[in-house]
Amino acid sequence: MKRFGWMLLALCLFMAACAPNNVKEEKGWEKYFAQYKVEGTFMLFNNAQGTFRVYNLDRAKERFLPASTFKIFNSLVGLQTGVITDTGMVIPWDGVTRKYPAWNQDLSMQQAFKVSAVPYFQEVARRIGKTNMQAWLDSVKYGNMKISRIDTFWLDNSLQISPDEELGFVKKLYFDQLPFAKTNMQTVRDVMLMEKTPKYELSYKTGWGTSGAKQIGWIVGWVEENRHPSFFVLNIETEDPNFDMVKSRMDILRNILTEAGYFKGEM
Repeated sequence: MKRFGWMLLALCLFMAACAPNNVKEEKGWEKYFAQYKVEGTFMLFNNAQGTFRVYNLDRAKERFLPASTFKIFNSLVGLQTGVITDTGMVIPWDGVTRKYPAWNQDLSMQQAFKVSAVPYFQEVARRIGKTNMQAWLDSVKYGNMKISRIDTFWLDNSLQISPDEELGFVKKLYFDQLPFAKTNMQTVRDVMLMEKTPKYELSYKTGWGTSGAKQIGWIVGWVEENRHPSFFVLNIETEDPNFDMVKSRMDILRNILTEAGYFKGEM
């Protein structure tokens, strides 16, 4: 009888955790995507309040290439394996001139993360090696865990991850719940901090890649006010070759977070 009671309690807790009212679908956020003529999804989890708000829940479950949001994972593995010694570790420029001037120079890990330098983290991945990288992907269960070439797999649609999985990943990173040393997780959290004001701190990583004719854009991270984190994932797509991904995805993020009450230091 006692055992039955525990089983009933466990079942009730499970059903409560999975109750549909834990997720609020925000159809009103559609206007921010329509403004830029993009398809997309936005997920926002307020950890202190336990509220989970989502626009386009169906898309949030679909997998896409992570593009440069993978630099979060790549940095963690690089630090854990010693391939990255610290955030000041410089990898010399290979002399190849690329379209982003900030990439065409010797860069430290911190600098490369801030300017999202693909060549730096391609070299990090090569030094980690396919076997080690696969072992860490499997351990974390990052997306579909698939590797093609060791220096392109997060860009060529081999590795894919859903917005929902991205949200879970950064939440675990924030709370030291990934299988990496706490010092390494803290280091990555530090390089993800992009804005710090008296009212809020905004930590994130952007991503931008292509899947056929589609451009896929990401911003994943958290906003923290009064030591209370809220985790977010923005994922958008467009087939417009002239689309300003850098400005548009940040505008959408800020517009939604502002409407949700952030940036005022009151959350």
